[in-house]
Formats: sequence, structure tokens, C-alpha cells
Amino acid sequence: MTAGGGSSRGPFMGIPRHLLTTLLPLLEEATAGAIAVDSDARITWINASYARLIGDAPERLVGRAIREVIPATRMPETVRTGQPRLLDIMEFRDQQLVVSRLPVEEDGVVVGALAFVLYDDLQPLAPLMSKYRRLQDDLAAARRALARRTARYSLSDFVGASPAALDVKRRARLAAGRDTPTLLLGETGTGKEILAQAIHSASARADRPFVGVNLAAVPENLLEAEFFGVAPGAYTGAGQRTREGKFQLAHGGTLFLDEIGDMPLALQAKLLRVLEEQQVEPLGSNQVQQVDVRVIAATSRDIGAMLADGTFRSDLYYRLNVLEIRVPPLRERLQDLGILCEALLEDIALGGELHAELTSDALAVLELYHWPGNIRELRNTLEQAMTMNEGEGALSANEVHAVLPGGRDNGSPAATSAAMVRPLAETVADAEQAAIESALRAAGGNRSRAARLLGISRSVLYEKLSKLS
Repeated sequence: MTAGGGSSRGPFMGIPRHLLTTLLPLLEEATAGAIAVDSDARITWINASYARLIGDAPERLVGRAIREVIPATRMPETVRTGQPRLLDIMEFRDQQLVVSRLPVEEDGVVVGALAFVLYDDLQPLAPLMSKYRRLQDDLAAARRALARRTARYSLSDFVGASPAALDVKRRARLAAGRDTPTLLLGETGTGKEILAQAIHSASARADRPFVGVNLAAVPENLLEAEFFGVAPGAYTGAGQRTREGKFQLAHGGTLFLDEIGDMPLALQAKLLRVLEEQQVEPLGSNQVQQVDVRVIAATSRDIGAMLADGTFRSDLYYRLNVLEIRVPPLRERLQDLGILCEALLEDIALGGELHAELTSDALAVLELYHWPGNIRELRNTLEQAMTMNEGEGALSANEVHAVLPGGRDNGSPAATSAAMVRPLAETVADAEQAAIESALRAAGGNRSRAARLLGISRSVLYEKLSKLS
């Protein structure tokens, strides 16, 4: 096959002929391999060096789909996206190749791509690679340390435009403007930590530390030390240096207490004392330390039931619940599912090489699922689907269906969709109950006011409440 630059069918379509007379000899001599593909990612030209590396004759390789010959190649992606990748490492058999890929355009349209093997032996690059890895490790460690002390999210990261999401954002802005304790209630995976960081970021404490602690993840015997710190020699193995607790680390900023419902009763009393006096006493110390900390707490547990059975102190609850924000589960704001998927897919793509969109049929499958794991489960589902898709086009309904729980065992998406449909009476009853509970909360338990908010008479409200009880 000739290298005619003027032919749209040639291996170097879009490249002027006068450049090829200089380019081709360089490609033959200066690289460990060079290859060209057309808009269908089929090989249109390959030099002798690359052919020897593959172990076949050039004339037998031309015309074949490049992924048949080099399975790990990302040339199809270069053709599809038109984005160059000047330096990449590609696995080929038992070798690691340093490669460069460039799109070829003609009249603004990508008509193919060129790739060069810059190194087929990484040994000469070992010192550089080692230094790069050390720098990457240092950078990752620095980012982790920084993330533990600063808020990464703002209110724009709490994605949603449904009435429920907008109400959460409104209350979050209210919380950000006040320096009072805030309690976030909601199921696991609804975005409570994002909201806590967003409140801090929008508050007057934004340039001060944000320190989070998940009480469910800390052993009970270590919680007091984790909160209030440890004096030198306080116990065997404590060491001879003062260890600061979360309150000291958050001084001047915000302390986020995640899963506050998992806090033991004994520690609840000590936390209440700190909140009221803004003083902590490290373990093994007789010295109190003044702290200035704004507390945001969150729980996925039924705090009302815990108050009733005595597993959560009512005085601590009232101290924490100066401003309450209920974060709705995903199933209560399915209007946000489309923009949530768009934001999550974009975020997932930033952390890797896969890029994907969602078809309307795929979105329909997601809308019929009940999302017990909420947004965290949605992200995991999209990541799995993207991995299966390998970045090749939009995610289909079948790809999404396959990664949903039971998707591989329950037949087609249509069958699953039918199984997920609930009786209309049941759906209406649940919606009515949710509306009544929301109105009662907004009215502070005042049933007359709740009836006015709902647009019904008190007698109708009482009748409905008797049916719910």
C-alpha cells in the first residue's frame, strides 16, 4: 500500500505528501515501532520494526483490526476521541512498551491515528520511573494528609435540582451562616459527609480545619483518646509525647461526628460536657484545654427510637440538634437521577481512563431500582458498568442491568422492570405517609398547622393519622 498523502484511503490520510518524505525514514529508523490505523481502527501501515515485534509480516497485518493484533492498544480510543496521548505504557505479551499516539485529522475530522513505540525496553528508564513513583507516592500522601484537615466539597458537590435536594441546600446555607451545632439525618450513602464539608466550606470557619471522625469505625476502648487526646505516659504504650485528640485538631474549625448514634452512653455524657463548656481534658492529664469547635453530627440510625429506649441521651440530642437537616434517600428524589449520573460519570472518568455516557434506556433501568445503598451504590453501579463497557460508547440498558443486584440471574431488563413495579395503591399510600410526616416535622408537631400546609382539614388529617397508627 502506498503512502499517498492526497488519498483519503491511504495510511497517512490528512498528512501532506511533502512531510511524508521526511517522516517515513524517521519512523523506520528512530523508533522501535510505528503503526497507522484508519477511522475504523484497522491497520493501514506498519513498519518493519513493529512487525518484527509482533512476529508477523507487514503485508499480513495490514487491513486487520488493530485490537486483533495488539489487544491492549488504545488506538481505537484515540480515533474516537481525537485526543493525543504523548506518553503511555502498554502491555504487549510479556513486555511493557512506552508508546505515543496521535490522531490524524482531515478537514477537521479524525480519519485515523499514528502510534510509535518509543521504548521496547524499560530498563534504561528505571531510575526515572523510580523517581516518578516516589514523587507520586509523596504527592498522594500529602493529599491524604491535607484531605484529613480541610474540606474538599462545597454545596455545588451536593448534586440535585429536585424540591427535596433544593430544600437540603437551603437548610445547609442556613447552617453555614450560623455557628450552631447541626444534625444531619439520613440513610447510609445519601451524602451526609459531603453536606457537612459543604457547610464548613461556606461558613466563617472555612479557612480553619475540618476534622471528621466515624464513630462506628473506632473501637470503643479508643474513643475517649481519639476525642480528647492523651497526655505523656497516661498508660502503658502511650509514649512520652502529647497526642492531640480530634477536638484539639479541629480547634477554630469544624468537627464532624459521623454515625453519632454509635457513640457509647458513657462517652455521650463526656461529649455533652465538652459541648457545653468548650473544654477538654486529655487522658492522664489534670489540665483542661480550651477549644473552639463547631460540631456537625450525622447518623443513619433512627434517633427517635434510640431516645425512646434510652440508648441515646436526650440532653445530648437537644444540644446537637439545634438545626436539623434530613438528607432524603435517592428513591425519594429520582428526579435527580439523570444529573447525578452525569456528575458521577464525569468524576469517575477523572480518576481513570474510561469515559462513558448513559443511554435513555439505561437511565430508565436505573429509575426502576430501589437504591438501598443510595448515591454510594449508584456510583458503584456506574463504575462496574463502565468497566464492563471498557469505554466503548454509551452505557446500554443491558450493561446497567447486568451489574445491578440480581441482574445476571433475573433475566432481561424488562423482566426486572416489571418485578420492580409496585401496586399503585401501595405507592400512593407511601407517598401520602411521607407527605404527612414531612408536614408534621415542618409544623413542629402542630397538627392544625400541618393540615393547613397539606391543604386538608384537621378532621381529614386525624382520619389519615388513625389509619397510619
